[in-house]
Amino acid sequence: MARHFDKKYDTASVAAWLADGARSSSEAQHVLEELCARLCDCGLPLWRVDVFVRTLHPEIKGRRFRWQQGSEVSVAIATFGPESRKGLVEHVCASGNNIRKRPTDDKSENEFPLLKELWADGVTELFATPLVFTAGDVHAAVWTTQQAGGFTDEQIASIEGLVKPLARVSEVRALQRTATNLLDTYVGSRTGKRILAGQIRRGHTELINAAIWLSDMRGFTSRSDRLPPQAMIDILNRYFDCQVPSIIAHGGEVLKFMGDGLLAMFPIDSQSQAKKMCAGALAAGLETRARIAELNSTEIDEIRFGLALHVGDVLYGNIGGGNRLDFTCIGPAVNLAARLEKIAAQLGRTIVASSAFAAHFDAQLKSLGDFTVRGFGAQQSVFGLTDED
Repeated sequence: MARHFDKKYDTASVAAWLADGARSSSEAQHVLEELCARLCDCGLPLWRVDVFVRTLHPEIKGRRFRWQQGSEVSVAIATFGPESRKGLVEHVCASGNNIRKRPTDDKSENEFPLLKELWADGVTELFATPLVFTAGDVHAAVWTTQQAGGFTDEQIASIEGLVKPLARVSEVRALQRTATNLLDTYVGSRTGKRILAGQIRRGHTELINAAIWLSDMRGFTSRSDRLPPQAMIDILNRYFDCQVPSIIAHGGEVLKFMGDGLLAMFPIDSQSQAKKMCAGALAAGLETRARIAELNSTEIDEIRFGLALHVGDVLYGNIGGGNRLDFTCIGPAVNLAARLEKIAAQLGRTIVASSAFAAHFDAQLKSLGDFTVRGFGAQQSVFGLTDED
């Protein structure tokens, strides 16, 4: 049972803390934890507080932060689906109005099924408030108590006085997360962190060592010529779905989609990591090969895939003109990977690797011979998988 305080609810200091940006709490969940602790100290008889913030993400609708007496703040992800359009929170976001409910309200359980669960937990009142961001989009906070008789009008007024500063703090944290999500989606996690850290000027570059992945769909041009554009986009999306999850799972970062091509790297921060990152790149390649084979079992028009793997130094950073920049990696190592991918096509191989990459493996890769590579003076040794002989 939550504490019941018979005193004036002076929450001005809490409002001032929020208005100052809640700077003593670095993470969003810590903001809610400290907010509720401060409100309890002011005498508000809170039992559970949920804050729902929608986000700009291709797969995630939003996040729910939950504080409850005696527990740490939990964070849950809400995904898109038919059921996500129903419920109390969705009603608050759509209407922009407060909702105040008690167990004695007629038909409230039928209107919002969540209430039945709360009443069973001993909740005596729910107060839901919209959190309106500056652009007009509406999010929500839900405040509950187990105090006999529910919240008093004075307690409700105290909560209402905190809604606007809480919305401002929530908006700032949400915008920070949205920026991170967008950068992760379009440029990758490692690159996104560098951009957010201020590396946004042309010339901000760094020489790093990495395993390089360069893949290509065989017959892309002829396929594009005979298929409608939307059908080609659908095939490309399914094709990249076979690659991207494996690359990320094994420590890689996708840098660029180039039509049907994909450039990724597996950064090597120390020489002791080289074998591990190369092993991760090859494992991702084998998983991709298996996924594409599985995809082909359902496709009338077979997708063929080629991949070149290399390891070396690349120049990683901002390249472009004026205020339009691209964060990518360039250098002879990337050029060699591109040339090796063409050799893979000539040899009818799915996966080939350079001698520098193959040096990290005792088995799996075997020499396919030395080849003249355009742009490189010396012949290059090319290696392939033993199971592709």
